[in-house]
Amino acid sequence: MLSGSVMGGATRLSGLAWLLLLAALLAAGLAQRPGTEELRQQFGSGAEEADESEDAAPPAAAPSSAGGMVLVRSELTVVDEAEPAGARSKGAEGAPPAPETAERAARGSPGRQPAGGQSPESPEPLGTGTVTRLPPPEQQGPADAIREVEAPDLSGQEPLLKSIGDSYFKPSSPPSDAGKDDETMTEQERQAEELYTTGEKLLSRSRPDRARSYQLLEEAARLGHTAAAVRLAWARLLGSHLPQDVTTAKETFERLSARGNPEAQMAMGFMYALGLGVSSSQAKALLHYTFAALGGSSWGQMALAYRQFYGINTASSCEAALTHYRKVCGSVADQVSLSGGSTVSRVRLYDEAESTGSSSSTLDEDLIQYYQFLADKGDVQAQVGLGQLHYQGGRGVERDHQRAYEYFVQAADAGNPNAMAFLGKMYLEGNDVVQQDNTTALKYFERAAELGNPVGQSGLGFMYLYGKGVPQDFKRAVKYFALSADQGWVDGQLQLGNMFFNGQGVSRDFKMAIKYFNLASQGGHVLAIYNLAQMHASGAGVVRACQTAVELYKNVAERGRWAELFMEAHADYKAYRYSAALTKYYLLSELGYETAQSNVAFLLDKGVTSGLFPEEERYTRALISWGRAASQGYGVARVKLGDYHYYGYGTPVDYEAAADHYRMASEQQQNAQAMFNLGYMHEQGLGIQRDIHLAKRFYDMAAETSPDAQVPVALAMTKLGAIFLVRFLDESDWSDYLPLSALNRLLGPDWDIYLMTVLAVLLALVVFFRRPR
Repeated sequence: MLSGSVMGGATRLSGLAWLLLLAALLAAGLAQRPGTEELRQQFGSGAEEADESEDAAPPAAAPSSAGGMVLVRSELTVVDEAEPAGARSKGAEGAPPAPETAERAARGSPGRQPAGGQSPESPEPLGTGTVTRLPPPEQQGPADAIREVEAPDLSGQEPLLKSIGDSYFKPSSPPSDAGKDDETMTEQERQAEELYTTGEKLLSRSRPDRARSYQLLEEAARLGHTAAAVRLAWARLLGSHLPQDVTTAKETFERLSARGNPEAQMAMGFMYALGLGVSSSQAKALLHYTFAALGGSSWGQMALAYRQFYGINTASSCEAALTHYRKVCGSVADQVSLSGGSTVSRVRLYDEAESTGSSSSTLDEDLIQYYQFLADKGDVQAQVGLGQLHYQGGRGVERDHQRAYEYFVQAADAGNPNAMAFLGKMYLEGNDVVQQDNTTALKYFERAAELGNPVGQSGLGFMYLYGKGVPQDFKRAVKYFALSADQGWVDGQLQLGNMFFNGQGVSRDFKMAIKYFNLASQGGHVLAIYNLAQMHASGAGVVRACQTAVELYKNVAERGRWAELFMEAHADYKAYRYSAALTKYYLLSELGYETAQSNVAFLLDKGVTSGLFPEEERYTRALISWGRAASQGYGVARVKLGDYHYYGYGTPVDYEAAADHYRMASEQQQNAQAMFNLGYMHEQGLGIQRDIHLAKRFYDMAAETSPDAQVPVALAMTKLGAIFLVRFLDESDWSDYLPLSALNRLLGPDWDIYLMTVLAVLLALVVFFRRPR
């Protein structure tokens, strides 16, 4: 018994020991289990997905002490990426860093996958369209926190605002694998790349050597360089500095588009849209535009965004258009230089023809020579004017930094503050004539600012804002920008708006930021328009408005360097190279330029097809272009649409449609021609009710709107009075005694034309005999 009890106790004891041992091992395993922070360190953002039950999120960046909603900061407030996540340097007013808000943590980091297993790259519905959210950039600095307006989280997207100096004072670091391609390149590829780079540098000079440049590009293309082949193909397609050759260009684009080249895809879309060298197909054009846009082609993004915004051969989608325009505008804003870039004049051929062929967009050669004569004689104002003209280009004058520098030096030596300020800009930016020199730039800016020059004051603000040649000082920068802005200088207004938005040197104030952005945008500053578009697109400081944002983005996109095609097309038109001019205007038309659309329609209306298209398609194509220009608010195009429907050009005669177009032009654009035409249609009862009183009303409105309409209106009113008298006599008992009541029987149905001719002759005689002797 005892032994059995002992054995049973031993058995129970050994079982208890095993249980205790198992519990100890389990406890030891739990003690060694990595915590949340250790998991994050070992596995990165994937630990967040594995540990979604925990509410806490690691702090990403410390916002300002204001707290509140997170908004992406401007590039003016970049924080060094090496800075610890929980620390941040003090701002202009010494504000200490604040802890991360819980709101940013609740939204999660860019690495967290959305609920439902949807990846960040998957499309999500926004408004009326479906937009693909791009993954966030790899290098993203901390965000400012604001309290005034709750805006959507923009982390991972482009910085909200841009400044003039961003592209020059904060150059992006070279990619980590910059030398990788060089190592894998063959000798032939390396030689082709060198030829292409040299050719592009020759084209980017202020005085480009195009002949040598295109020769180098030809050699690079023969060695298999894709970018060189694309540039040459575009030059041949457009007739830009090379003879126009649509067939050769088409062969190159077909070959490269089959390889997925986005610029070649854009070209094929353009050719299918026009039926240029291929059979016209709007479906194929839209397909190629889509591939080009997704591949990163700025032209493809513009063409697709324009069609999506106006619903051309696709469903209208404001959000989709906004997405594509935003990408284009980011690259356009990055290219804005301190000089503002070349000045581009969009000549409207219809207005030029109506003004007896003169154009205010180009300067006459004799006038330029006259100003040069004055400048050589020591006229300071002429020196400054010619310096600015050669510095920025435009008005038919190409950029020439060498001549601009010489004129500015002469005027600065004579004590002109404007010349001093522009010399400061040249030295601050640097170019192919002067080396970048902060010390010399500061000297010229200080001299100009002391004389109260707004350009010099703005330049001095730049120096203090970015710490170039002087210690960085936001308060002094605000002071000089304010002095410049008060005198109406757009650069000062833009930078002051940026500083109010970012709270640099001043308290953050969105209302003041919007005020100065509006002022600068009214002066035509592209970055001010871009910043307003960013605020409307994100709802920062204003109520989010997609349509307003798209219209602003479109304005910015149309100020890209490709707008220089306007001047090339106008030069081709003046030189009777109608084929090249029409092709360039057609390309700009596909990108959404209203002026180009009206120019295409004008050329086609005048019978300029140059063999590119069949003659019988002329009016049909012109009707389409007039319609696109009219949809963007051009009143003359709306009147032309009425004319085409009235006379049956490219469409069957439709008086009702003509009256509708005239009415829209009259009500929306206050067009005098449309008012006069409506008066005539009411007088004759064409497409609308015949009403002499309404006819008189529209005639009167036309005379009040435009002085040029007063003589035609006077004749029309005289005829209208005669018609009223005849109608009165027809309805009275005097009709049997007065032969005037039977004018239709005596003179035929066109008697009113005879009467107008007689009245015009009488009026000419009166003017002739009453002229001053």
